[in-house]
Amino acid sequence: MYFKDISKIKYEGKGSDNPLAYKFYDKNKVVAGKKMSEHFKFAIAYWHSFCGKGTDPFGAPTLNFKWDYSSDPILAAKDKADAAFEFIEKMGFDYFCFHDYDLIEEGKTLKESEDRLSKITDYIKGKQKASSIKVLWGTANCFSNPVYMNGAATNPDFNILARAGAQVKMAIDATIKLGGENYVFWGGREGYMSLLNTDMKRELDHMGRFLTIARDYARENGFKGNFFIEPKPMEPCKHQYDFDSATVIGFLREYGLQDDFKLNIEVNHATLAQHTFQHELQVAADANMLGSIDANRGDYQNGWDTDQFPNNITEVTEAMLVFLKAGGVHGGGVNFDAKVRRNSVDAEDLFVAHIGGADIFARALLIADEIINSSPYENLRKNRYSSFDKGNGKVFEENKLDLSDLCKIAQESGQISLQSGKQELFENIINQYI
Repeated sequence: MYFKDISKIKYEGKGSDNPLAYKFYDKNKVVAGKKMSEHFKFAIAYWHSFCGKGTDPFGAPTLNFKWDYSSDPILAAKDKADAAFEFIEKMGFDYFCFHDYDLIEEGKTLKESEDRLSKITDYIKGKQKASSIKVLWGTANCFSNPVYMNGAATNPDFNILARAGAQVKMAIDATIKLGGENYVFWGGREGYMSLLNTDMKRELDHMGRFLTIARDYARENGFKGNFFIEPKPMEPCKHQYDFDSATVIGFLREYGLQDDFKLNIEVNHATLAQHTFQHELQVAADANMLGSIDANRGDYQNGWDTDQFPNNITEVTEAMLVFLKAGGVHGGGVNFDAKVRRNSVDAEDLFVAHIGGADIFARALLIADEIINSSPYENLRKNRYSSFDKGNGKVFEENKLDLSDLCKIAQESGQISLQSGKQELFENIINQYI
């Protein structure tokens, strides 16, 4: 055992002072007709929790994982899987998410990588049978290897695009083998650093074609789940093609992928795009493409992807209002794409961080549900648009007025009185219920 000094994390309620207990996340508590565990389907990010070692551009690793001692890649991967399953079971979660080479070190050739993935997925599949732990989604790391410095599906070199295709095929195979419920594409380097040397239209066409054949392969091999695209505006590329929710939705519709693909929204990516988390959720929900969530936060003083655990109750409460009104996510869940800080080196820090993340989402869900059902919030929102519920406003929404009609109505309306947006009242309602 890698965490032998830590017992299974239990719900003890908000009065508990135990740092290794849930204060708000009661997985069996029913909120808005579903258990909390069903709303969230909390997942552990394999890469941050079991692969990230606390490095930064200025320093060596600070996290000394006991499962990283073997020099044999197969044994090391098995040790890491043992640690992962022990951790996930003790957290009381049901899911994890992975990149292909999170599970095991990449080989020197594609064939060696494929053989390694086959062996470790055999091992993980055995561990799944002995537990209730499932895969929320899998994906391929088509951004870390130097060959992808100019992109994968959008690379100007066809041979590298083909290599990315092989890697995605192997990752899809691994996801299917492990019963993965979804598959994610994060275009880590699908973008450009300079338009001077970039044929953007051609690269976008290539990416559309690449996603189409990846979808077709997965469907032909029995994959029934959703495909997700995770928007991010920049970093590592100056400009990434999956900039934000609206951009991705337009791309999916342009290439006829909207029926199979939905969006995986990350909090920190939303803020990097100069949006709020709740804005990105709303855009995806309005398009019926809200698929999954990567839960984290950025540092308000830093302009990059810091991947900290979520702790802003106001931000998450406003997001949960969108979440509940949209009926939750479609197929996905809440993956903690977050990492402990470089100076958080104790084993229990990993537990404390995830407990805090689960509690902030659970608490926000409870607050949002109460706001919707017990406060004037819903009626206030509805009343702002009441002029469209009757008379000429309703006729306009029924598509029965033209521009000349609008002109005539305006001329006959007389003096218009201004209607307050009540923004401060809305904000006070949020604070009141928090």
